[in-house]
Amino acid sequence: MVLRGRRRWLVAAVVAVGCVTACDAQGGGSSSASAGPRSPSASAPGSPAPSSSARSVNNDPAHFAAPVVARAKEAKVDPQLLMAILYNEAYKPHDPDLEREWQRMKPDSAFGIANMHKAAFDEVKQGRDFAARSWQDLPDDPDLAIEAAAWHLHDLEASLPKEPSGPFTKDELLALGYNTGAGNMGAFARGVKPGSMARSYLDRLHDNWAKAGRAVRH
Repeated sequence: MVLRGRRRWLVAAVVAVGCVTACDAQGGGSSSASAGPRSPSASAPGSPAPSSSARSVNNDPAHFAAPVVARAKEAKVDPQLLMAILYNEAYKPHDPDLEREWQRMKPDSAFGIANMHKAAFDEVKQGRDFAARSWQDLPDDPDLAIEAAAWHLHDLEASLPKEPSGPFTKDELLALGYNTGAGNMGAFARGVKPGSMARSYLDRLHDNWAKAGRAVRH
């Protein structure tokens, strides 16, 4: 979830694509074969998850507007906020094979279109309908990634102080919490100033806010 720099990701993406191509040429098969089983009911009603090839081509979060609206409603969070976060997290190509190659080089990387780390996923799934799912499923299942992100925002909101003393709105705090963690979010709510990376994430949220709203209203 934390933005580590678009340029480094693009360089790594070139390397990873080369790895995937080389593995396929050697008959090693797709690295997505290591994913856990997919639930046939994982997609939101009326919005089947796109195929891997479709996800590779279409990296626009607006493509997932229907499950964003459905999952936000279930978790009682703002669909515009959820969509804006997906736009913030769209700085890298969300291709399942590419994500797994990157994870082999960087084990603490995030998975799925919402860029969720394993610890966050394992925490948020507790007691939820997707409790039996694995973090390894996220690259192949955009709806699961959206569902987990929606409930993560729900949990972050539940941990906000009742009367924040800082200058940020609730949506801004939740976005900062998604990016930097609940502990930092609490500090920002008490008036602590975000660092440059968190501030950049917030600036990008503002930039993406209007188009996120248009996407979930269409």
